[in-house]
Amino acid sequence: MLTVVTLVLAAVGVVAVALAVGDDDAGEVAGASPPDRDPESEPEPDPSPPPSDEPDHLEEPEVSGDEAGEAEPTQSGETGDRGRLVIHHVGDVNLDHDYVPIFGQDGPEAAWDGARDTFAAADLVMANLECAASAAGIPQDKQFVFRCDLGSLPAMRAAGVDAVTLANNHSGDLGVPAMVDSVTNVEAAGMVAIGVGVDEQDAYRSRIVEVAGWRVALLGFGGVVPVAEWTARGDLPGQATGYDPVRMAQAVADARDGADLVVASVHWGDEGAIEPRPEDVVKARALAEAGADVVFGHHAHRLQSVEQVDGAPVFWNLGNFVWPRLSAQGAATAVAEWIVEPDGHVSACLIPFEIGTHGVPAPTGAPRTCA
Repeated sequence: MLTVVTLVLAAVGVVAVALAVGDDDAGEVAGASPPDRDPESEPEPDPSPPPSDEPDHLEEPEVSGDEAGEAEPTQSGETGDRGRLVIHHVGDVNLDHDYVPIFGQDGPEAAWDGARDTFAAADLVMANLECAASAAGIPQDKQFVFRCDLGSLPAMRAAGVDAVTLANNHSGDLGVPAMVDSVTNVEAAGMVAIGVGVDEQDAYRSRIVEVAGWRVALLGFGGVVPVAEWTARGDLPGQATGYDPVRMAQAVADARDGADLVVASVHWGDEGAIEPRPEDVVKARALAEAGADVVFGHHAHRLQSVEQVDGAPVFWNLGNFVWPRLSAQGAATAVAEWIVEPDGHVSACLIPFEIGTHGVPAPTGAPRTCA
């Protein structure tokens, strides 16, 4: 059982953010490139963040882990009060009924038929919600605009999804006000929404959930945005940046106060890539050094590896999940599984899944790959 207990205050102040300006994800519909490959456009540029002074209050990582996968929980509660914690995270989930075939054919519940049993084994299930969850708003000038069907949110919750990140390149498809409205609608469906807020402080604020005796801080960062207005700045609403490793690390360090574990979900990488970018390795290190215990990535529309970065498991890219089957490569996906034992021992594995004809992911039965 997941319980939302409080919010951890993030740092205040305006921090310069580097933003990408480029084409939308042209790789999200079939027919624009050779068969057996999602038709990707040139990836959106991801400029390096402007110079900024590293905040002087960044903490040393309190949950460092070592090569044997040990973590040393901190902050609240005694170790003996904690149970075995299992967290699952999946990649891109699209609830636009005009885009994913299963919704028009069998309805929203059917999209999750292949994942229910796997999700049932977890204490906390997270996903990247790749659409604007609002009935309001104006379609933006983008090649692909995805509007979540609000009636599909309860089905997502009923399938076992507890929390979603909205920090991505489609949550603002209907404008920033609709992006913020998405938080309200996701939470009304019983899920926790991360990565978007009514102002900068709110966007970078972690959401604390209590699971199996652990206090877990959840953070979302969006590293692929088409225009600057999508990113929260000062009193302006929007999403937390996924470009600036210093700002991201600051949010993680702030989240450690009052939490046993910190989970970071990041939208990053190049479309169609099967390896992380060097700049994303820099970000992963910054997150781990600031105290993130695990990092889950998405955006590439391709499944990438999981590995240890400075003691923290990093799932570089989880690929598509509830998504049209556009190619064999794009249909290969996984459920990321991160397990923390009561004594702090950690394991991180990918459970292989494949997206079927109508956009329904299901386990393949293939062996797991673990970091």
